[in-house]
Amino acid sequence: MSGGWPDFSHVATWSGIVYGAFAADVFSRTIVGWSAATSKRAKLVLDALDMALWHRDRAGTPVGPGLVHHSDAGSQTTSFAFTAQLLHAGIDASIGTVGDALDNALMESQIGLCKTELIKPRKPWHGLADVELATAEWVDWFNNQRLHTAIGDIPPHEHETNYYAQHQPRPAAGVNA
Repeated sequence: MSGGWPDFSHVATWSGIVYGAFAADVFSRTIVGWSAATSKRAKLVLDALDMALWHRDRAGTPVGPGLVHHSDAGSQTTSFAFTAQLLHAGIDASIGTVGDALDNALMESQIGLCKTELIKPRKPWHGLADVELATAEWVDWFNNQRLHTAIGDIPPHEHETNYYAQHQPRPAAGVNA
């Protein structure tokens, strides 16, 4: 991740409120982690962060030095557990001041896209399970098919693939791989 930020929003369902959290890469716009729950405790954003870290490790693009986590000053992203996970992963925190969204503006836009492209058109929602399934499908579509003007009118996964194909270390001449 060149810069990631978990943030969350809510969805009204027949069985109560469901909260959805996302972690995204600022460079590629890829959603690298997400979670859904019926509670907005710190575990909601911690699960999204953990999925993002797992996703990056699995893809062979682990978090490295210089990664900055951008968030608002919400209690979930300033909690001890969340802060400890950032420190453990070597991620620096950048937290906006209370009442502004400057450090978190990109995530607010991404959540707006989710609500516009998924939540509003497909309501009413029954509960947590159908929100989770639909979110997984939407994230896959978002990362692999949705075109983004900010990255050259290509999907986030393609943007990352192109970048890493050009920036992979090459073995020295005469060294067998």
